[in-house]
Amino acid sequence: MMRSRIVVLISGGGTNLQAIIDASKQDNYSGDVVAVVSNKADVYGLTRAQDAAIATSVLSHKDFETREAYDSALINEINSHQPDLVVLAGFMRILTPKFVQTYQGRLINIHPSLLPKYQGLHTHQRAIDAGDTEHGVSVHFVTEELDGGPVILQAKVPVFPEDNADDLAQRVHQQEHRIYPMVVNWCCTQRVTMVEDNALFDGVILPISGYASED
Repeated sequence: MMRSRIVVLISGGGTNLQAIIDASKQDNYSGDVVAVVSNKADVYGLTRAQDAAIATSVLSHKDFETREAYDSALINEINSHQPDLVVLAGFMRILTPKFVQTYQGRLINIHPSLLPKYQGLHTHQRAIDAGDTEHGVSVHFVTEELDGGPVILQAKVPVFPEDNADDLAQRVHQQEHRIYPMVVNWCCTQRVTMVEDNALFDGVILPISGYASED
């Protein structure tokens, strides 16, 4: 079976990128990261990719007058690598409808909350401020609604009374690095697909919280 071609978009240190790179070296993995694109230069995620002999490029949003112009250039850069899957791994940009439509059904993101709770930023502090006893992370297909696409998989973590946002973030990151490579592989093998506004696993529509098994 041909291995899927993955392009990863980053803006920072690339810990989720590293988790995907490490997983892709396993015999039972069905995809390879063929390129990493960052909107910021000098981020450690680019070093991670270069150390793994993966093509890198920097496309700074500051070089473009509009969000639409940037995303058009980004589409051209991504398409030059002929991707089967586009993975957002800490890519801190709000994407235009044109970009999302271009990769609809093969564009995924990871978000540090149990969606639909806490779309947007500062999710860990918001969970603490709300007095939540559990928090977590969601992997979802990207749609034009910010952090609003159908969820594929979630992982939960406890929130302890003494937690600050950094404590909670560290706990969530551990789960991110576990589930994101798993979902990427599901997408590469087409076990997970998107039909209309639903995520499907092996052809079955997933509930709002995504796949429930811990297998």
